[in-house]
Amino acid sequence: MRRVDSIAAMRELARGWRAQSKRIGFVPTMGALHAGHRSLVGQAKRDGDVTVVSIFVNPLQFGPNEDFTRYPRDLEADARQLEEAGADVLFTSTPGEMYPPSFQTHVEPGPLAEPLCGASRPGHFRGVTTVVAKLFHVVAPHQAYFGQKDFQQARVLQQMVDDLAFDLKLRILPTVRESDGLALSSRNRYLSAEERKAAPTLHAALQAVREEFDRGERSPARLAAAGRERLARSAAFRLDYLEVRDDATLAIPERLAAGGVAAAAAFLGRTRLIDNVLLGDATRRLG
Repeated sequence: MRRVDSIAAMRELARGWRAQSKRIGFVPTMGALHAGHRSLVGQAKRDGDVTVVSIFVNPLQFGPNEDFTRYPRDLEADARQLEEAGADVLFTSTPGEMYPPSFQTHVEPGPLAEPLCGASRPGHFRGVTTVVAKLFHVVAPHQAYFGQKDFQQARVLQQMVDDLAFDLKLRILPTVRESDGLALSSRNRYLSAEERKAAPTLHAALQAVREEFDRGERSPARLAAAGRERLARSAAFRLDYLEVRDDATLAIPERLAAGGVAAAAAFLGRTRLIDNVLLGDATRRLG
């Protein structure tokens, strides 16, 4: 695996691959890698000729009271995982290179970024779209890979790719979970032993929503209420949101048609966990 630590070097590599008609798969990450990331790398390898993984903890997507400084970082351990997974290139950069003192331009997302995590974390998705747009320009991938766990992020990025005519395809792959249902996340390592025992309840609450949907309930309000009632059985959680929305627009319709998304965010101690499940035929619309 080759390690590249500058924008100029990464851009030169990408231009060479494209000149050779090699298909580039790209997995953008913030490091602290786990099996979910490795599954994205595996799919990229199956789909293309060259697989690039970036590791960059993006300061623009963290709020002033969030965990930027304590976000888990272990570049060497991550590099070993990527070597084993068969990645061809690990691309790293620094905040100073990505956002030099002259930096002024941001990508402003639209209404998809406003509800759910966008309401709880103002400016978060502006940071995400800005860094991902810049990474797309540098790496020049044919396909880029993201996980369903960050469903709203995926929809925001799909919209950005369409609106700004990026010449690439986004692949959104299903969430990878522990055996007890907990969605894999870099932030899971923050959890204490007791918090880890309680953590799968978030997914159980979303499964309760899916069960009600499968029984025929189509009211987003009643579906969300079923999920909140299930989560409330665990006093360990402090709910941020649990909502049922249209999976394309992220609006709340009066009644769901053939599918939708149930999404939730909740705190266990200081750790904010997010998860979602797709309802009905929304699974077939996943990128």
